[in-house]
Order: sequence, then C-alpha cells, then structure tokens
Amino acid sequence: MEEQNRQKPKIRPIQPAPRQTQPEAPKPRRRLPRFLARLLATLAVLAAALALVAVVVFRDSLNVDSVKRWFTYRSLVRGDSGRAESFPYGGDLTNTFAVLDGDLLVCSRNAITLYSGSGTQYINESVGMENPVVTTNGSLAVVYDAGGSSLYVLGQRALVWSTDEQESILSARLNKNGQLTVVTQASGYRGMVTVYDAAYTPVMRVNLTSAFAMDAALSDDGHTLAILTIGQTGGAFATSLELYEMNYVGGEYTPDFSCMLGGSVVLETRHTASAVWALGDRGLTITAHDGRSSGVSWADKHLRRYTLSGDGFAAVLLGKYRVGSQSELWVVDGGGQRRTLELNEQVLSISAAGRYVAVLTGDRLDIYTDQLELYDTLNGTQGARTVLLMPDGSAILISADSAGFYIP
Repeated sequence: MEEQNRQKPKIRPIQPAPRQTQPEAPKPRRRLPRFLARLLATLAVLAAALALVAVVVFRDSLNVDSVKRWFTYRSLVRGDSGRAESFPYGGDLTNTFAVLDGDLLVCSRNAITLYSGSGTQYINESVGMENPVVTTNGSLAVVYDAGGSSLYVLGQRALVWSTDEQESILSARLNKNGQLTVVTQASGYRGMVTVYDAAYTPVMRVNLTSAFAMDAALSDDGHTLAILTIGQTGGAFATSLELYEMNYVGGEYTPDFSCMLGGSVVLETRHTASAVWALGDRGLTITAHDGRSSGVSWADKHLRRYTLSGDGFAAVLLGKYRVGSQSELWVVDGGGQRRTLELNEQVLSISAAGRYVAVLTGDRLDIYTDQLELYDTLNGTQGARTVLLMPDGSAILISADSAGFYIP
C-alpha cells in the first residue's frame, strides 16, 4: 500500500531549445564615387602645399610671438596700422622708462608710475630721488636713486619692497630668480656688494678694499656673483672682473676667479647662468665662468647707443663720428660673432628684447630679428623719440608727453 500511495515523480515536458538566429551580414559601406575621392585627395594635397608656402613666405610673422601678441593684446583697441591710442604719462622725455611685464614703467624724481597698454594707471608712488635709475628682469623692476639711499622693487603691478637705508647706491640688479644685488659705498672700504634673496633678506656681503666697486650682478641661476671693479695697473686705470661662488656663511670672501678687462669703462652688465657680459665704451667682453672669453672691439668708432636686453645678444649703434646720419648697427652673439647693418638716417633710439631689435628714426620704426632681417615696419612715427621693445616683438613709442603701444 505504501508503494501504491507514493506519488509518482512529475515528468516535465522537454522544451525545445530556442532557435538561434543568424547574425545579419554587415551592410557594405557606401564608397565615394571615384572622381569625388580623387577630388578630395587633390584638395588635401593642395591645402598642404599652400600651408607650406605660407609658412615659408610668412615665417617671420606667423610664429609663436604673433600668437602671444594676439592673446595678450586682443582687448586693446588698435588701428589698421597696429597702433593703439596714445595716452599721457604725466612726465617728459627726461624721465626714465622701462618695460615691466608688458606695462610701461615711468620714473621721475618725484614719482614712479606704471601704465597698461590702454593707459590704465596701476602704480603712482610718490618718491624723492635725484638720479632715478631702472633695471628689470622682465617680471620685476628695481628703481634706485644713484648716489642716494632710496630703492624700490616693483612687480605684479604693485610695490613689492622698498628701503631708504642704503648708503650711496652705485648699482642695483635683479637676476631671473628675483634675487637682488646692490653695490653701495661703505665707510672704511672701497665698496660693498650685498646680495638679497627673493624675500629681500641679505644673504651675502662682500667688502672691497683693493679696488673700487663699479657694478655687480648675480647669475640667473643664483650660484655665482660677479663684481666689476676699477683700479690702477701700471699707472693706468683698468677694469677687472671677479667671480665668487655664492657662500651664505658670513666672513671675508676672496674671488674664485679674476681677470682684467682692459681700460674700457663698463657701461652695462648682464650676468646669465654661465657668462658675464660687460659692455663698455671700447667694446664688449663675454667671460664664461670657466674663464673663456670672447667679444668684439669698437675702439676705432664712437658708441652712440647700446643695449644688452636681447635674448643672447647685444645691440650697439656705432658711428665713425660722434654725430651724423651715417652709422652701423651691430648685433653680437654670445660667441662674439657679429652682424652689421649700415644705416643712413638719424637714429633716435634703439631697443632689444627677445629675438628682436628696434630702430627708431625720425619718421619710421623698423623692427629686425637678431639676424638683422627686417621683421616689421611702422611709418609715420613723427613725434616719437624713444622706443621700448617687448620680447614678443611689440613696442612702446614715447613722445614728449604721451606714449602708445604698437603691435605688429
């Protein structure tokens, strides 16, 4: 009975397996008609050829600098010539001018002012200086009273640091890192050189006893201090260069390297990461940290204008006579090699920045590359007496009472 009462297992019908559908074959892609494909290929080749020709023909104007100018000055209203409307700068041509991070810095005996390209005033600092001097590293500027005690550091469109406790300042320079080097007179010595860090705390001080300090500059990498002195050698005055490795431990310092630069009076100094450029009334000397030296001489010519602000080159205007319309523009690179351009017009001002050199005459501004190839020309500059160049090739033209930006 038990076996009869057991329930029989339920038998489920076997379900047929689902039928697998075959994937649809991909539809063949439509091909362009043969003549249209050939036409597109021809147009692509033609566009590439035109682009190559444009790069060759306009290689000097179609470059990274033109892109920088477009982004930097896109909000500046300009005329068809590229000139922006001029603005009064509240001074005259006896003021000292410089470019500070794309703005115009104007220094007079009683004020330091900073203007944007549209004439907006960002700084108006009242000062009292007898002989204002300006040097910049591009993003920062130091303004000091030569022979006085006042010194100001500016950047980011503001006054960064100032002091009026210096003793008879002879020179002040900033390196690329913002470190400051100041040369002053000092009681009991023939000069004192003080190096400040980027926070303007003194970190090294060199007192000179054997020769008079003329100028000093810290290398752009902050590792080497260069001091230019003048003293007597064989009864004649001579300039010497002394190099010191930066040493933050106080004490008496002696130069690690020294050399004579001759009887030339040094007018401008620049200290890169590897060499000291000393431009004088008789020539240019470039001295590497390892002692190798190069340069050029213009002792048989008159030095009319000069600048060391170019990127890896110096620019000087020389003449056979002190005055006259005939002159030569020299561009000298770091190896002492020079390029020369004959000029037959009265040159009012020259300037250099980046890879460009600007020459301002009575009615025209010519901008050249460092190879002395003409990059751009602006006609009708009557009234302009000073030109300041910026690294992207833009320029500031300054007249007796106003200034204006020019963007090629």
